[in-house]
Amino acid sequence: MAHKKGVGSSKNGRESAAQRLGVKIFGGEKCIAGNIIVRQRGTRHYAGENVAMGKDNTLYALKDGIVTFKRGRRDRSTVSVMPEAEA
Repeated sequence: MAHKKGVGSSKNGRESAAQRLGVKIFGGEKCIAGNIIVRQRGTRHYAGENVAMGKDNTLYALKDGIVTFKRGRRDRSTVSVMPEAEA
């Protein structure tokens, strides 16, 4: 029996791991400062109030509060964090 691999099988084996992109904290949910809200490639969503964008376009919270998604000018999606009223 031959012990060499077939030509076809040696060309396989380059499956890359998933990037785990998407919305991590949805609208109406609470978040704390530093929480990642959206992981994205490009700017599908833009940073609004109390939200900053990392160099890989990840949106994260700058303050504790409730996440809100809004559609603005030219159908642009903006993510903001509204601080909860402290009573």
